[in-house]
Amino acid sequence: MLDKEIAQPEAAAAEPVPVPAPEPVLEPNAVTVGPRSRPTSFKAIAAAAILSATVASGMTVGAVAVFGRLTPSAPTSPAAAGTTANLVVSSTASDTASIVAQAEKSVVTITSTSAGGGTSTGVGSGFVVSSNGLILTNAHVVSGAQSLTVDLPDGRQLPATVVTADSAADLALIRVSATGLTAATLGDSSAVQVGQAVFAIGTPLGEYADTVTGGIISATGRSITVSGEVRGQSEDLSGLLQTDAAINPGNSGGPLIDATGKVIGIVTAGSGSAQGLGFAIPINVAKTLIAQQVA
Repeated sequence: MLDKEIAQPEAAAAEPVPVPAPEPVLEPNAVTVGPRSRPTSFKAIAAAAILSATVASGMTVGAVAVFGRLTPSAPTSPAAAGTTANLVVSSTASDTASIVAQAEKSVVTITSTSAGGGTSTGVGSGFVVSSNGLILTNAHVVSGAQSLTVDLPDGRQLPATVVTADSAADLALIRVSATGLTAATLGDSSAVQVGQAVFAIGTPLGEYADTVTGGIISATGRSITVSGEVRGQSEDLSGLLQTDAAINPGNSGGPLIDATGKVIGIVTAGSGSAQGLGFAIPINVAKTLIAQQVA
């Protein structure tokens, strides 16, 4: 028997246990700020005030004017080329600009004021769905508001009232006393395909009206749980369109349009901890609500 003690090997240093990255928290994209002066017009916007204020983390969808209508060029004559002609297509920036310019004529900024522990102001977006002043937005944009003011594309600021709201679908219709407004053209969200170009227009940070950002449809039929200061409690939303277009606070209720300018969705939420992760309610979900008020 050996009387010599066997040296024990030193314990290996414990390997660090990888910590999984936290999942993104999905939050609404209306902005909540303290008391502030409203812009003198829809086009004249003071950027500094909101940037120094505390905003509710949340997002909106946007779209950059980089996608255009594909226009076929005249094919080369097979006889002249000696081969089968190839169809050549090109993207026309001017087409995109005109489509966005037309869509902007329907987009509005909505300012809500509420009192309770002090007066607070929230800013979101919306778009005209009938020429006599009916406007579609998110329910969370107008929830709890004691007064609403709408900034129209022509610079007018008009008071608005809530016509109807569906908090489960996060949709609301409000009305201003005006006629001759430009109503948005509604598309068919059931025909939306992954990969197609989209644009979003709204008022990110409650200040930058008429902001246009762009991207593609990343997925359809998504289900999410939304939480945040604006909604006040968690909510489950399903059947949503997912997009990688830029999402920022203040664009809630704004339109998500396709490359032809038709509205295919209503921006509702985005991730506060990830990039390119935004969601919109399909426009078909809102069509019945709209039809009940327009008829």
